[in-house]
Amino acid sequence: MRTLKLTIQYDGTDFVGWQRQTNGVSIQGLLEDALAPIEGQAVTVHGAGRTDAGVHARGQVASVTLAATIETPSLGRALNAVLPPAVRVLAVEVADDGFHARFSAVSKTYEYRIINAPIVSAFLHRYVWHVPQPLDVDAMRAAGAALVGTHDFAAFQGAGSDVATTERTILDFEIDDGGGFDLPVVLRVSGDGFLRHMVRTIAGTLVEIGIGRWDPWRLLAVLESRDRGEAGPTAPARGLVLTSVAY
Repeated sequence: MRTLKLTIQYDGTDFVGWQRQTNGVSIQGLLEDALAPIEGQAVTVHGAGRTDAGVHARGQVASVTLAATIETPSLGRALNAVLPPAVRVLAVEVADDGFHARFSAVSKTYEYRIINAPIVSAFLHRYVWHVPQPLDVDAMRAAGAALVGTHDFAAFQGAGSDVATTERTILDFEIDDGGGFDLPVVLRVSGDGFLRHMVRTIAGTLVEIGIGRWDPWRLLAVLESRDRGEAGPTAPARGLVLTSVAY
C-alpha cells in the first residue's frame, strides 16, 4: 500500500464544493470515482481544505492510500483523462506513511480577488467579486493588520460549523492593489487553519471599511466581539481561491 499526495487545481464554479454530497457534483467525488476503477474498489480521498460551492483552488492537496502499483506519472495522466477539464491533477507523489492532506498541513494560503472598477472583464467575472464603489485599499490594509496573530475568530465563522474551538492563528495578511477592470485587488491570508466562510467574511468586512461605511478600527471591535452579527457580509464564493498548502 502506498500513500499518495495529489496536487489539484479546479474551477469551482459548477461544483458543490470539495466534499462529496448527495445533491451535486463534488471534487472529492470526482476523484474517488476516477480512482476506483484503478484500485478495483472504492477509495477515500482526503482534501487539505473543504472548499465550499463555487470556491476555486490553484494548489489544493489531497491524499489517498492505494494498493495499485501504477506509476505516479501514469496515474496523473489517467486521472486527467477522465476528469472534467475544470479539474486538473497537477502532480502525484509518493508520500510518507501516515501523511494526511488535512491533518499533516502546517498552513494554508487563500487569496480573495476583487475587481474595483465600473465594469468587470468578461474573462474574469467567474473568479472575482465586482465592487464598483471606490475602495480605500490603504484603510483595508491597516484594518487587516489586526488579524495577524492568534485570536478567537468566532465573529467570522459561518453558520452550521461544528468545531472544538474558534481560535486560529493568522501567520500573514497582505493586500495587493488592483488596477482596473482586469487587475483585481488581491487579499492574501495565510494561517494554520480557517473556519467555515472565515476568509469570505473577512473580505466582506474589509470591503465595508474600504467603501467608507466603517472606520478601520471597526475590524478589531468585530474580532473582539466574537459575534457574527457584528461582522460584514459573506463575500461571494467566486472570488476565493485556495492557492497553496504547506507541510
